[in-house]
Amino acid sequence: MKTAPPFSFPVSPALATKLAKLGIVRDADLVLHLPLRWEDDTRITPIRDLLPGQAAQVQATVREAHVAYRPRRMLTVTVEDSGGVLGIRFLNFYPSHLKLFQPGVSFRFSGEVRGGFLGLEMVHPRFARADDDTPLPTQLTPVYPTTAGLGQATLRKAVERALTAPIVDTLPADWLAELGLPELETSLRLLHQPPLDCALGELESRRHPAWQRLAFDELLAQQLSLATARRQRTSRSTRPLPARRQLTAAFTHALPFSLTAAQTRAWREISADLAQPHPMRRLLQGDVGSGKTVVAALACLQAIENGFQAAVMAPTEILAEQHYRKLAPPLSALGVRCAWISGSQKKSERAAAWQAIAAGDADLAFGTHALFQEAGSFQRLGVAVVDEQHRFGVGQRLALMQKGAEPHQLMMSATPIPRTLAMSFFADLDVSTIDELPPGRSPVVTKLVSAARRDDVLARVTDACLAGGQAYWVCPLIEESEKLQLQTAQDTYTTLAEQLPDLRIGLVHGRLKPDEKQAVMAAFLAHEVDLLVATTVIEVGVDVPNAALMVIEHAERMGLAQLHQLRGRVGRGSRESVCVLLYESPLSELARVRLKVIFELTDGFEIARRDLLLRGPGELLGHRQSGLPMLRFADLERDVALLEAARDLAQRCLAGHPDIAARHMERWIGIMPTFHMMNGSPCSIPGRAGLPTHSRSRARCAAGSATMVR
Repeated sequence: MKTAPPFSFPVSPALATKLAKLGIVRDADLVLHLPLRWEDDTRITPIRDLLPGQAAQVQATVREAHVAYRPRRMLTVTVEDSGGVLGIRFLNFYPSHLKLFQPGVSFRFSGEVRGGFLGLEMVHPRFARADDDTPLPTQLTPVYPTTAGLGQATLRKAVERALTAPIVDTLPADWLAELGLPELETSLRLLHQPPLDCALGELESRRHPAWQRLAFDELLAQQLSLATARRQRTSRSTRPLPARRQLTAAFTHALPFSLTAAQTRAWREISADLAQPHPMRRLLQGDVGSGKTVVAALACLQAIENGFQAAVMAPTEILAEQHYRKLAPPLSALGVRCAWISGSQKKSERAAAWQAIAAGDADLAFGTHALFQEAGSFQRLGVAVVDEQHRFGVGQRLALMQKGAEPHQLMMSATPIPRTLAMSFFADLDVSTIDELPPGRSPVVTKLVSAARRDDVLARVTDACLAGGQAYWVCPLIEESEKLQLQTAQDTYTTLAEQLPDLRIGLVHGRLKPDEKQAVMAAFLAHEVDLLVATTVIEVGVDVPNAALMVIEHAERMGLAQLHQLRGRVGRGSRESVCVLLYESPLSELARVRLKVIFELTDGFEIARRDLLLRGPGELLGHRQSGLPMLRFADLERDVALLEAARDLAQRCLAGHPDIAARHMERWIGIMPTFHMMNGSPCSIPGRAGLPTHSRSRARCAAGSATMVR
């Protein structure tokens, strides 16, 4: 049986290799390889009418061409029409270009006009051979993303040939009329070949109905895939863990505080999930210091009082050990047997811990990546808690899941997820939100201070520490960098020790040995250290109530989420808390916007929304090894209405029109091959033996290998 060729027209091996670099391996990929912009090549401007700064197209005859070597090597071509002379310069060229521009040969040149020493000129214009009878285009000319050695003319020709095949719509015409969206074929042909009367501004801003149709289809495929994953997860069986209110009641009774209303609500949702006969996949999100750890401990206890084990995995040893040191004592008092697993342990200690876990002699295991990297196993893993879940890839989370038979999973994040992100990329999860802070938390005052006022900051740190408080001094690097001349933690430690001789100063960074790091942190917690100089290793997991002052060096270099997390390390006690953001001038526009946001806002959810606008969803979603493709056509902030409509239609499709849902997912599955895998919930699509795993660039994931053309 012969395999159908990837393209419906002849493609040379060399061209196929270049197209593959763009993620184009079949006709459908060409159809979805949409232009970056469009040029108006429908008009010729006489040379005498050109103006500096104008983008124009001229048709002119070569007068002469030669290679100049000063001030640098370049190809200079002089061209003329009936009314004037224009200079053309190529700074990068091949020897064949000199042979191409022969005197008397006519070309069309398109580009920006500049004023040169010898008159008007174009530098590196687009050009094509053209005679007086060569017709002008009747539509706007698309300019596509490309790669080295692949010209626009070749790409345009390939796209035009791919567009000769019919494009069958997956959505019924009456649905499109209801949604106010055009047909897919109409949209794609318009974007590749827009007519002259098309509103170029709408095209470039992606607000044209044609773009809206593609954005909707992409969002609908995403929603269908994630909704299918949710349905398949709820169809799988696992051991229910009903609330027996033995250990959980004893734990809450022993707490020196009462749960907030938000904590209570989140815990009820999680407890109800654990009692179900299908695996829980819930995300617990809340701002820094909102009390997620206590709720996670209750989830572990509900598993343990049902005779199962639990695991708590954190991305850094500091955070994992803090969970262990904070929870192990009160849980041990209730008879819970706790184990600690980390890569820094001695081999014999780790082996003994795994032996206890495998034998069922440990009820609750705390650890870092070692929990899933090791060959050890759990006897009866019932609940797995993954803290700061966005720092782990899907493969890592799945590896922990495979330590048990369909264990319940609780993921935690102190980086609040904006509503649109939760509706889209996290639609296969249940989400619980702790949206209030415990009483008694001191508000943190944020101050923006220029590095020129460093002496004033040193005086503030001295006064705070001599008054009985403690402080952090955070630096972004631990050693000198030639590219980024930032103050390093090591240099800062040495300098501050000289400038502040009355203070006890400690240093912690990621390259310290684990026991050295633990010793410094223990000394800081015991107030044997007044000022802790640290890298962003303290971003999560550090809880020292007496530390009420933080100085962040080179704050302009850090992202909003990181600044908010760092700021959350103070304000945990009764002292008035201050976070000083030291910045170097001049500030870039992006840095200025970030610092303004963090200065004005303390609400983590609003900060996360602003972060989404500035950076897109990639960083908020976590490690790239998740294999999660970003949205190519849709924008979560701009297309909220489309996202809501896609969510509603996905439920309608799956409930009453599974054939339409299957066709739509089959068409777009190449664009989003792993959405269903994002949160560790494998999903198979009806009619498919399995879903491909692609290791592609972001652009490739976006372009995909959809079977669009039938």
